[in-house]
Amino acid sequence: MPIEVLLVEDNPGDAQLTRIALETSKISCHLNVVEDGVEAMAFLRKQEKYVRAAHPDIVLLDLNLPRKDGREVLAEIKADEKLKRIPVVVLTTSQAEEDILKAYNLSANCYITKPVDFDQFVKIVQSIENFWFAIVKLPPE
Repeated sequence: MPIEVLLVEDNPGDAQLTRIALETSKISCHLNVVEDGVEAMAFLRKQEKYVRAAHPDIVLLDLNLPRKDGREVLAEIKADEKLKRIPVVVLTTSQAEEDILKAYNLSANCYITKPVDFDQFVKIVQSIENFWFAIVKLPPE
């Protein structure tokens, strides 16, 4: 079975780069993409159009999102008994110490700053994939 990945990303270019990076891997992944925090929570809670959505094995979360930002999404995920065990990797452009501290205080599993270079971005996504999908034992649904 493929690894279910939920990417919460409002930048179509970054979403496409993530998709490309995951497709070049030997690990089978199914990437779901939502563009804002409201959609992310609906997906995770299987509400509205996401009633049949797969339970993600991992969430790749941008912080700066429309409607509900990534910090709020992270707080909601980690406060929810049914969702809190899903690993959340913050993947964002922010290098601000305040954002890093807040993400870890909200129980992010790790924090990664997106590089602007295409090759570096691909390497980062593949590193995430290799670590979380090949080395780490993910929790069952």
